Amino acid sequence: MSINSVDNIRNNDDPSDYEKDLPDGEVASKNAKLHKRLDDLMEEKRLKELLEGTDDDWDL
Repeated sequence: MSINSVDNIRNNDDPSDYEKDLPDGEVASKNAKLHKRLDDLMEEKRLKELLEGTDDDWDL
């Protein structure tokens, strides 16, 4: 029997419940706040780098 036999494929047809592994309640809320904070920090870093690169543009 080969690795990709038809029997193996048929046994893998059952739907997987991936949502059971996702956090819920307080953990989900904490994770959402953490991701929001990380996004804010990354945006702040990106804007700071843009502003630092514009010093030469302000020469009169």
